[in-house]
Amino acid sequence: MTDAPPVRRRVLGAALRRFREQAGYTLDDAARILDCGRSKISRIETGQRGIRATELHELLAEYGVGKLQRDALLTVAHQTRQDGWWQSSGHVRGDAYPDFAELGGAGTTIGTYHAQLLPGLLQTRDYAGAIAAASLVKESPDEHKEFVRVRLARQHELTRDHHPLQFWAVLGEAALRQMVGDRDVMRAQLHHLIDISDRQRNVNLQVLPFAAGAHAATSGPFVIIEFADAPDLAVVYLEGQTGGIYLHGSEEVARYALAFEHLRAVALSPAATVGLIEEIAANT
Repeated sequence: MTDAPPVRRRVLGAALRRFREQAGYTLDDAARILDCGRSKISRIETGQRGIRATELHELLAEYGVGKLQRDALLTVAHQTRQDGWWQSSGHVRGDAYPDFAELGGAGTTIGTYHAQLLPGLLQTRDYAGAIAAASLVKESPDEHKEFVRVRLARQHELTRDHHPLQFWAVLGEAALRQMVGDRDVMRAQLHHLIDISDRQRNVNLQVLPFAAGAHAATSGPFVIIEFADAPDLAVVYLEGQTGGIYLHGSEEVARYALAFEHLRAVALSPAATVGLIEEIAANT
């Protein structure tokens, strides 16, 4: 049986329910396909239990799900926790973070808004270390190092040879001006952003300037993880002090996606963003 972590089970179950309903099947119909009880299908769709690979193939084929969507769904369903680079990070950031790492690795596009700090995928070692020292107030120095190790390891998703992650970040101007670490740390971090913008075409940065005023994401930062071949799997991740939560309802995801589009519309262009970062770096 697939031993997917709870978050991915819920994402998988929600997608299966949508595919079933789109195909016009009832829970009883799905149960007949797998020759099982109706309650088993219900538990799969609510993420209370996993599903075997053969069963997943059967349902997706019967529902008429296309190959690209099937492959994306199978990727999310059957990634395991063995030998993961993030494996020992649970004690640092709670239970939701490892699931976010896996979904981010399987996803094809991440869109994120950060108001005050830079997203982990863009942080330098020293910047991440300063974040750990300031925010992980109960953890040991070894756990601070682990936090940094995990954060930097995730960044390989941006440079992997096979289909690198497409990353679009809207940054509040405060994220560029908030002094994290000393001036040398912050200056190096800003130059790192400039270098990424110039070197990595799969990374797009926009700054939401103070002058933009009130905007569509005043409720706070968020991350949208999308799968190009399976839009039904999109999820929103909201991080907190002791972990994070996921939103995977279609209306919830659509609302955040709309907010992100509004942010991109009022933020500076990528070129103007680089100009502002250069200006701030020169005065840091």
